Amino acid sequence: MARGRRGSRVSVFKGRTRQLTKAIFWTLALKGPSLAYEICRAVRAQKHFKYVKYPVVNRRVRTLEELGYVERVGTRKTKAGFEAALYQLTAKAYLAIMLNQVDLDDFIDEADEATALAALALFSQIL
Repeated sequence: MARGRRGSRVSVFKGRTRQLTKAIFWTLALKGPSLAYEICRAVRAQKHFKYVKYPVVNRRVRTLEELGYVERVGTRKTKAGFEAALYQLTAKAYLAIMLNQVDLDDFIDEADEATALAALALFSQIL
């Protein structure tokens, strides 16, 4: 029995930057390791982000790196001859994406006993 979405439960997808964060995550998830400039170009290709500026995307990527959702995996030379950092999503980011998609009430309602025990064991290790 679906109850509908009640909004985001994961804090990284809350606030003013939630839509930009989702766009950055999906870009990195689909394209793999990318430069901040490439992330910005992919985000700007989306309808709602046509006018987003590079410094805004770059600042958000660096903030996500500080929070542990994005990591640097190397560098690549740009056309201008500079070394630029390559970014990719961490396991924490993939978990945030998945938890944001799951409605916990539906999960509890539809889970059988074995699934519920497995989830309980997993969460008891974390907590």
